[in-house]
Amino acid sequence: MPTKRTNSLSYAASGVNISAADRAKRGMAKDLKTNDRRVLNALGAFASLFDARFPGYKHPVLVLKTEEPGSKQKIALEHGHARSLCFDMINHLVNDIAVMGAVPLAVQDAIVCGKLESKTVREIVSGIADACRAQGCVLTGGETSEQPGVLPAGTYIVTSSIVGVVEKAKVIDGSRIRERDCVIGVASNGLHTNGYSLVRALLKKHPALAKKKIGRRTFLETILLPHTCYYQALRGLFDDRSLHGMAHITGSGIGGNLNRILPPQLDAMIDLSQIDILPIFRVIRETANLSDREMLQTFNMGVGLTIVAKRSAAKRIMEHLKRNGHRSSVIGEIIPGTKTVKFRGALVWKR
Repeated sequence: MPTKRTNSLSYAASGVNISAADRAKRGMAKDLKTNDRRVLNALGAFASLFDARFPGYKHPVLVLKTEEPGSKQKIALEHGHARSLCFDMINHLVNDIAVMGAVPLAVQDAIVCGKLESKTVREIVSGIADACRAQGCVLTGGETSEQPGVLPAGTYIVTSSIVGVVEKAKVIDGSRIRERDCVIGVASNGLHTNGYSLVRALLKKHPALAKKKIGRRTFLETILLPHTCYYQALRGLFDDRSLHGMAHITGSGIGGNLNRILPPQLDAMIDLSQIDILPIFRVIRETANLSDREMLQTFNMGVGLTIVAKRSAAKRIMEHLKRNGHRSSVIGEIIPGTKTVKFRGALVWKR
């Protein structure tokens, strides 16, 4: 008869619930089920197999990116928005490779938590899988790690990586940008996934702000809107040689992102008066008493994407975007310089 041990320390007693993890994984198998024939195995293998043949590509180039939705995930999870958080993350990822002309293929995720709650983990994985399907790619697997003592119970850190593909001759990297090209600003639906450390501090200082009405939504509902994905519209422009470069406007705003695609000898001159500022940014500016400079460095200000193109093609490109549900306008031009984004005019806060 086995001797009963006293004062023993089990894995469960240390805070890791293997049974909960197994239950979550059984649910994940359903979420990850796919008819995509490029996926060659199922959940349970040590790694995912993805068919790397690319019919129709002469010289396929893989485009890789890793992303996490920053401190927005803390607000989202605190208010029961785990599913929309998944769309934030995947839409951000897809945008980052779409601006280079890439088609999204597969995503791997990682979920790290202080205590594994099967229902929450299942909701996250299901949300990520659905967000991938919406953009024509597939969640092939990932990692779920319970780390008590590292993270407090109820805390989750979610991240993911994407693989896309583009024909080498069709990579959009800004190298075709020329002087006198125009800069088109494509509208965001709000903060997307940037500036949330400031917003969290603002809500802590002004709790009533959460329920303040901004149009038909509250402040809280507005800041939790999922990040806009532009891929479905952009893929129809990938073959347009008049499109010379694209920048996804995330942290550091227009100035800190558009410069990343400029050739060394050129600048972008942005006319601030042409930016259509969303109401959410007006509320944040007034409540936090921020300068225009701080707002431009922290937020997208209503421009979630910039497209640099031949001026003669601007109308055609903007009409295409409109047909696909995105507002846009010309907000600047390319001038001689040193790979810098410059601003002229002033932001118009009241129209």
